[in-house]
Amino acid sequence: MTAQAALLPGGRLHLSHGPIDLVIGADGARDLAYQAGFDRFGTILSELTAELPLLRRPVGTKPKGKIARAMYRAALPHADGLTTPMICVAGAVAAEVLSAMVDAADLTRAYVNNGGDIALHLTEGARFDVGIAGLDGQSLGTVTIRSNDPIRGIATSGQGGRSQSLGIADSVTVLARSAAMADAAATKLGNAVDLPAHPAIRRSPANRLHDDSDLGAAPVVTHVGPLSTADVNHALNAGATAAQGLRDRGLISGTALFLRDQHTVIGLPETLKSLVKAPEYA
Repeated sequence: MTAQAALLPGGRLHLSHGPIDLVIGADGARDLAYQAGFDRFGTILSELTAELPLLRRPVGTKPKGKIARAMYRAALPHADGLTTPMICVAGAVAAEVLSAMVDAADLTRAYVNNGGDIALHLTEGARFDVGIAGLDGQSLGTVTIRSNDPIRGIATSGQGGRSQSLGIADSVTVLARSAAMADAAATKLGNAVDLPAHPAIRRSPANRLHDDSDLGAAPVVTHVGPLSTADVNHALNAGATAAQGLRDRGLISGTALFLRDQHTVIGLPETLKSLVKAPEYA
């Protein structure tokens, strides 16, 4: 199994290797940047695999690899005896590939999107217009991230994501200083949107569903049944309280939390009503 690369419409680059799947865009010395990104990408899977047992354990011993250390740093503020560095692996991988590109080429803007966890590069005066869409695919406008904004990472987590969740959020989108920080916070906030002991919510030990889960026997959500409006409000309020705490600590810039047909926004425009999608060049 080797890393694969393919050009996509609009000059984007698609990279895939095992479970890692990236979509990349850049303005500037694109060919040089793409080559550097591909070269670094080809080493990532083996680098992470070498320390995987440690990365699947609760945050404690500091790992050695560059990406693993970035994961450790982003996960450490959330350490609770259960959280592992794997909470932010997608964001950390996106940031590392982006770093290789930026080091190798003169770029005004670039992004690396790892399954919805996005690392951004902006030089002075540059911006990203980040597209917003409803759950039905209808456009709801954009959020503009400018070079002087303290945001270089976007991540989304929740019941619709690729990972197991301890909470019931349909999705949580976070903007933060780095992709790894956004990834870790999105997972934690997805867990915080919850209704413990609610009869309509079914849970199962994570390792019963996936025997290699880094969550061990923690009860992950497998089904969410009917919820009243009051239930949804209660769950979202729990998530909002957790989000405000992360924002007060400087761990996130803002977030939008979604459950059923309701949402709560912290530190972002109230018009935000759906997931942040991959950046589209203005």
